[in-house]
Amino acid sequence: MDSVFKALADPTRRLLLDRLREHNGQTLRDLCERLEMARQSVTQHLDVLQRANLVTVVRRGRERLHYLNPTPIHEIEQRWISGFDKPRLQAISAIKNQAEEYAMSNEPTAVPTYVYVTYIRARAEQVWQALTDADLTARYWGHANVSDWQPGSAWEHRRVDGSGKVDVVGRVIEAEPPTRLVITFDDVPDPESPREASVVTFLVEPHEDIVRLTVTHEKLADQEMLNGISQGWPAVLANLKSLLETGDVLPQAPWEMYRSHA
Repeated sequence: MDSVFKALADPTRRLLLDRLREHNGQTLRDLCERLEMARQSVTQHLDVLQRANLVTVVRRGRERLHYLNPTPIHEIEQRWISGFDKPRLQAISAIKNQAEEYAMSNEPTAVPTYVYVTYIRARAEQVWQALTDADLTARYWGHANVSDWQPGSAWEHRRVDGSGKVDVVGRVIEAEPPTRLVITFDDVPDPESPREASVVTFLVEPHEDIVRLTVTHEKLADQEMLNGISQGWPAVLANLKSLLETGDVLPQAPWEMYRSHA
């Protein structure tokens, strides 16, 4: 974690992270304009943040979009906070957030895009299969992701406890095996009160014996959904990583940790 603390020690880099927290997915030009800094200076600070895995870059055509990556900060929280006084800190944080909400205007605020990056010792084809094979998803997710994974096809996130209940539905927007999968994600499938589905992009980038898997979750309905996936995606992807690298999932379901510490 030395590179993380080194990156966070600089006030300019912390300001860059604040700007991305306020509005994720900015180009270098956007960040330069908001900070009124020279392009070269911003680039140098972003390079340090990228090396610390605090910022990740997602290419969209010719653009390079910068996203705040919560993984290293999540690891710091798990190591130094989670096991000590988390309930009291959560209560203090809730009071602080409520006070800030009262102090602000009633204007609705946009929910930021969520981005998570992990590195896996596997081939791109293996990661693609783990994302799309119903039996494999059942092992590391506790749900079977069922679809033919063709653009326009439906997909279901189906329980494997024998009930057959579907907790998430959506459609396949893009499928480019084994590197890119884009799906809609509706975790409240209610025909009587429908809402716009969020969008999840899986980007698999191979490099020699490893891949970088970037999960981008956009168009989130509200802060509650952001809070939920911020706990869910790290747990699911940790289980996926364990399965591909060791042949087995983690000894305990990682998402159970959040419930036991709540």
